[in-house]
Amino acid sequence: MPVRAFVFPGQGSQAVGMGQELAKAFAPAREVFEEVDEALRSSLSRLMWEGPAETLTLTENAQPALLAVAMAVIRTMEREGGLALGRHARFVAGHSLGEYCALAAAGTFTLADAARLLRLRGQAMQKAVPAGDGAMAALLGADLDTARAIAAEAAEDQVCAPANDNGGGQVVLAGHTEAIERAIALAPTKGVKRAMKLPVSAPFHCALLAPAAEVMAGALAQVQMAPPAVPLVANVTAEPTADPIEIRGLLVEQVTALVRWRESVLAMKRDGVETLVECGAGKVLAGLAKRIDGELSAVSVGTPADIEAFVKTL
Repeated sequence: MPVRAFVFPGQGSQAVGMGQELAKAFAPAREVFEEVDEALRSSLSRLMWEGPAETLTLTENAQPALLAVAMAVIRTMEREGGLALGRHARFVAGHSLGEYCALAAAGTFTLADAARLLRLRGQAMQKAVPAGDGAMAALLGADLDTARAIAAEAAEDQVCAPANDNGGGQVVLAGHTEAIERAIALAPTKGVKRAMKLPVSAPFHCALLAPAAEVMAGALAQVQMAPPAVPLVANVTAEPTADPIEIRGLLVEQVTALVRWRESVLAMKRDGVETLVECGAGKVLAGLAKRIDGELSAVSVGTPADIEAFVKTL
């Protein structure tokens, strides 16, 4: 049996219709969507299935929606396919908000608590920076050192810093809008193939989000957290941990810190992982895995057919 890590995507993987096929096909998936709707006291599932897309894309909706799909996949595989993360995974990890999905899957958070935390996280991130004041840009064909140098030069007296080191030559910057625009103009002179502004509503994972980190510190202090069934490879450190107290601190830090995804994937491989199993919407992380290390295999599990095929490999 291959050594696996289960990984969970971040914002950007949402799309209208997400999870609807799962709900039609599997009772455990339907129960997950009902439980999330109840926890949030709103019909998030209807928004996911019917749109409109611009409302689903709002951070406060996209974050719990991605959790709901990921947990619908996990619960279905547990109940219908005998999946047990403690037995079938060496690690869990998630990209940004995906870290909450990973922790819900591994039993650190209840589904209801994870949904409420992600709604709050989305609202707090949105409120932290006035609309138009912050931005993000993807640098394609850049390593982290190059991105850091560009950000430092572009910052002047503003915030500009790497937010996501995604691997495969893709680094995302976040900060003040003017600084990000300077970075985009500077990038071609530093050998970057392409630099483009991202359609996001806030500059995630940079110092401008400090007010949101404070909100999350308060909220996480109130929530029960159990040790995960398997260690979490954390965004902030790119190292495994199973200590709820440490995880709580890392989730607060994660709001303003670099998502070290490339290093996290390489750390899992170093610790013997051969296959990454991406659970939930989209196929972004599976695509990145192959670019980070060609020896890793990766599979995306997000549809009823994906689930049926994957559980046969357990």
